[in-house]
Amino acid sequence: MPSEAPIGVIDSGAGGLSVLKKIRELMPNEELIYVADSWFAPYGEKPTEDIRRRCFENMGFFDLQHIKALVLACNTATAAAVKELRALYRIPIIGMEPAIKPASELTRTGVIGVMATAGTLDSDKYLDLQSMYTDKVEIITRACPGLVDEIEKIEPDEGEIIKLVTEYTEEFLDRGGDTLVLGCTHYALISDIIRDIVGSNVVLVDTGMAVAKELRRRLLENDLLSDSLKTGRLSFFTSGNVQEQKALLSRYWGEEIEVLRYLNFILTI
Repeated sequence: MPSEAPIGVIDSGAGGLSVLKKIRELMPNEELIYVADSWFAPYGEKPTEDIRRRCFENMGFFDLQHIKALVLACNTATAAAVKELRALYRIPIIGMEPAIKPASELTRTGVIGVMATAGTLDSDKYLDLQSMYTDKVEIITRACPGLVDEIEKIEPDEGEIIKLVTEYTEEFLDRGGDTLVLGCTHYALISDIIRDIVGSNVVLVDTGMAVAKELRRRLLENDLLSDSLKTGRLSFFTSGNVQEQKALLSRYWGEEIEVLRYLNFILTI
């Protein structure tokens, strides 16, 4: 596998951009291919088997791109499929998991919160992780139905987002929580809104940079880190409506980007 091969990054929609930005910041010379699987979104409320099957379908596309590593920039997809993907593919595959460990080390009150999708919170992977810390800290978990859907809208209703975040953080704040884990990559896109609601005394924890650093470590370990001196190419693909996703991804990326559509692993403009 050549070190100049691209890295694949995938999420159900725009959420993974919060991870892609950190990868770009840490390794600007790497070629990156981002897939927003918006046709199948949202992942968080679908059965685990359906999400796992979809992840393998998407790997068919990445196989055609000859990627050297894959980042599952989605907590739900990681919980559903990362073990099975790693068993089949020999490239480094980096997943996401809610940052309970760093949150448990940062808290001063001993109460942390985890905002995530139902698919993440109900997974065996998450429950095993949480069980490692329940004797150290009090963990307030909250599934957040509707929040990803609102973030993914071409014209999101900020008032509705504020309403949902206020509802989903109420118990955490009432119990004296001071450290809040953003257990879905979409939530990092609205961290400013979350910060305004929970207050400056609450520490927000997401895993974007940690994932970027783990990716870099795995690339070094496998002699796959690019030695190019040029800024790496950045490509965006979607399984959904190209024009809608171009508007959505451009807004959260911070500049206008071009988006291509893939269908049955055949690329079309």
